[in-house]
Amino acid sequence: MPFFLRLALVLAPLSLLAACAHEAPGPNYPLLRYNYLTQLHLNVASIEIDDSWVPEDQSDVARLSPESPEDALKQMAHDRLIASGSSGRAVFKIEDASIRREGPWLYGHLAVQLTITGGDNQPSGFTDAAVARNVAVPEEGGDAAMRQTLYDMTKAMMDNMNVEFEYQVRKSLHDWLQDTSPSSTAVPPPVAQQPLN
Repeated sequence: MPFFLRLALVLAPLSLLAACAHEAPGPNYPLLRYNYLTQLHLNVASIEIDDSWVPEDQSDVARLSPESPEDALKQMAHDRLIASGSSGRAVFKIEDASIRREGPWLYGHLAVQLTITGGDNQPSGFTDAAVARNVAVPEEGGDAAMRQTLYDMTKAMMDNMNVEFEYQVRKSLHDWLQDTSPSSTAVPPPVAQQPLN
């Protein structure tokens, strides 16, 4: 076998490895977390998440998102709802977590309900929150572009849901919220005076 042919056979795998090493990394999809937002302390002993919702529409494409809207809603409940009481329970129910594709558009809709049951096992209050968003299906980029669009759409809807959900909880279930901010009755010291030179 000629020397140059042997050299080419040796160098070919090395050049292939070098090409693979310089390929651009795949897209990064940070996990959607909400523990940096204000926690909502409820005067209940336990909090349950009802995630029995299933998509009914064949056009639902939410499952193609790197983080599904349903998982993001469950994470919101886990990160933000805190059981701080000694009796009763709260149920966070996912009622819709869909993104439907219809022609050139994606239609997203999120809906949740929070129900409070007192220590006597009787319903004591509830609130609903819902948000919607629609965006165009990407015209280029194939599956990767679709995944990025779905991820961005889910993130944007969850940003809106966090605001809407907290507003509705504070509006409708304020009697079940516990204030966990430290109270301060100390009188601040007087401002010291120092003459200017």
